[in-house]
Order: sequence, then C-alpha cells, then structure tokens
Amino acid sequence: MSAALDDRSLTETGLTVKSSGQILLLACGALAREVLALIDANGWTHMDLHCLPAILHNRPDAIADAVEAALQAHRDTYDQVFVLYADCGTGGRLQARCRTLGVKMLEGPHCYSFFEGNAVFASRAKEEFSAFYLTDFLVRQFDAFVTKPLGLDRHPELRDTYFGHYTKLVYQAQIDDPALTAKAQDCAAFLKLDFERRFTGYGDLETALKRL
Repeated sequence: MSAALDDRSLTETGLTVKSSGQILLLACGALAREVLALIDANGWTHMDLHCLPAILHNRPDAIADAVEAALQAHRDTYDQVFVLYADCGTGGRLQARCRTLGVKMLEGPHCYSFFEGNAVFASRAKEEFSAFYLTDFLVRQFDAFVTKPLGLDRHPELRDTYFGHYTKLVYQAQIDDPALTAKAQDCAAFLKLDFERRFTGYGDLETALKRL
C-alpha cells in the first residue's frame, strides 16, 4: 500500500488509501506519511487509511463532528475503525464522541505526546512548559500552520507577543532527514528560540498500530 502524498491535499482536503483491508484507520492528515510508512514497513495489508484535512487543527472544535461524519460514511465497509487522533485540543469532546460511537482512538493529549511516548512526555512536562514543539509534518508545513495563520509573514513584530514566553523549539524527528533538521533550525531562528532536535521515531503511534 502506498500513495503519492501531496502536502496541500493532506492539509486542506485529506487522503484516502484503500486495499480492501478489514481495519480502517481514520486519521489526521498530519499523520499520513508516518502511518503509510508503518503500513508499508510492516506489510499491514489488512489496514486502509482515510485522512481528514490536517488544517482542522486550526479549528479543534470541528474535529469531533468531522470524525463522526467520516466514520458514518465508512464504518459499514470495515470490521473495525480506529481513530488516529489524540485529544488534539478538543477538550475531551473527541474522546466522548468516540465512546458514544463505539470506536477506539489513540491515547494522549496531542501528537507531540504520543510521538515521544505519553509516559515520557508527561514526565518532562514540568521542565518543558516553555518548549514549542514541531513534528516532521509541522516542519514541512511551518508556513501553513504557524507563520501565515499567526500573521507573522505580515507582522513579524507579533513574534514576541506569541512566543515571548517560550525558551526553546524542540523538533521531534520521526525520520532522519538532514534537510528537515536544517529547516527546523531555521524555524527556531525565525522564532528566536533555542533549538533542540529529539529523535522520537513513531512512538506510541507505532505501538497502537501494532496492537491492531
């Protein structure tokens, strides 16, 4: 199972990859590359992937409804549906909706946590409350998800308003890619933050998929 990934599609319209599997992974578009990499590496031909637009993260209040709509559209075709979202700013609404709909979802507050491992991330929370995190996806999509939505491309003076209380940028790398690391360093410099690269791999995302 493979697909040519278009970053604009993942951000704005989503992605569907099917191979007549028995399990549907209903995922955030920000996880598409990582999920497809894990499916290909492990030969999980029993899994299909349907991604919702990653841009929903800019409107977390809309995530639960979007997940439910996608679930209702696809669930009759599959033996099982697993939701590849963490809480993602929904304030528990997504978890409550999944419980009502009778489907399971990823554990954790957000992707930064489950990529690092929820237990490890929680253990570092007190000492890293002033850290700003980026994943591979967010490094690639930094302008679309950070610079432009916050107006920093038009009003760079807002940087101190948004990021004045942050002290460092932590790049959680899912893969070893020097080009992504260099871009993440540029992001840190743009935000005037110290830089730390932390290789996480796929963390609890891989663990959850292996359980399926």
